Amino acid sequence: MKKNLKALVVAAATLALTAVMLAGCSSGGDAQKSEGAGDGAADATTFTVGFDKAYPPYGFVGDDGEFAGIDLDMAKEVCERNGWDLKLEAIDWDAKDALIDSGAITCIWNGFTIEGREADYAFTEPYMLNEQVIVVKKGSDVKSIDDLAGKTVMTQVDSAALDVLEGEDYADAVAKFAALDTIADYNTAFMQLESGAVDAVACDLSIADYNMAGNDKYVKLAEPLSSEHYGVGFKKGNTEMADKVTATLKEMYADGTIKQLCEKYAEYGVSFDNWVLK
Repeated sequence: MKKNLKALVVAAATLALTAVMLAGCSSGGDAQKSEGAGDGAADATTFTVGFDKAYPPYGFVGDDGEFAGIDLDMAKEVCERNGWDLKLEAIDWDAKDALIDSGAITCIWNGFTIEGREADYAFTEPYMLNEQVIVVKKGSDVKSIDDLAGKTVMTQVDSAALDVLEGEDYADAVAKFAALDTIADYNTAFMQLESGAVDAVACDLSIADYNMAGNDKYVKLAEPLSSEHYGVGFKKGNTEMADKVTATLKEMYADGTIKQLCEKYAEYGVSFDNWVLK
């Protein structure tokens, strides 16, 4: 009887230990899930950044053939601090909404304007001041937006600049343009401007400063079209992940990392003075 009782106790202890081990495995798997993983992360720890690879200085292909840009460098640092695996996904800008809604990308981090998109995404707090500006060739007779009457203006498809120009504030001026054309990327837009195929490019201040850095081919009009801010956009409802990235960016500002990154890309037109998240 004592022998049978001992056997029963051992068996019960074995079953209990097995249950604990199984529970531990289960909780370990849950612990590895990053917040918002069901709202855009490709798997438990992957943080997939969707970006335009022709959008310097925020995302572009460097001279070494590798992806570069201040936004991509910030994303890398944020992932390292949170234990996430960074995946950079160069995307067709037109497809960004479908990609984020399907979960193919975790976020859009690419000089992404918040204003006008607040209802469509879960954004971080604004981190960088931006403006929409008009750039013309040096020596052009265009000094203001009114001087663009009869001229051809180009901007990127589905861009903040396009939204501004198609808004009520500029309806009268744009109606006098010869054309308001769109193109897939700003690199090509500036090639069109240099060749004389278009008379002006409407773009983000950072894009203008990048293309003007180190050369005197272009000038930007003194009066900006609008002022706005950049943020990181997540799938609508994924505020937990957006808040986590905001908190990490604030830490990076406090310890000087943001200033270092801005200085790294200063030659591309990035100014630390425009950083607003503190």
